[in-house]
Amino acid sequence: MSRPLCAALLGFILLVVGAAACGRFATPVASGPASPSAVGSPDPADDPPGTLACAALRQAVTKATLMDAGVVDAIVRASRTADAPVADAAERLAAAYASAVAAHGLESEPDAVAAVSVAGADMTQVCDDSGLDTVG
Repeated sequence: MSRPLCAALLGFILLVVGAAACGRFATPVASGPASPSAVGSPDPADDPPGTLACAALRQAVTKATLMDAGVVDAIVRASRTADAPVADAAERLAAAYASAVAAHGLESEPDAVAAVSVAGADMTQVCDDSGLDTVG
């Protein structure tokens, strides 16, 4: 792994763990089902597909808000029009976040929060590989 990539991953992990340690760890906000008109109709702003999800992820990482309530949900919602690699990475991020929320206050919490960092770093790499991380 190259030195800049290692530094970026370490920085990402520290941002997420720092956010959780500062008491910003919250339960996820329940989101309602997608409206029938939104299902299957791609957002014209999401061109190429996945742009919105990757932009939301980049903003969450930059602002260290990945562990804030509703942020991962917003990334997942934005990924609904994305191609499979980005959408799959968003689902992995959502699963890791759900596990971290469930582990809140438990001995396993630090590992669960670290797993969110790893999933976020993985999605960042998917966005980069797809040419979407530089959009915006």
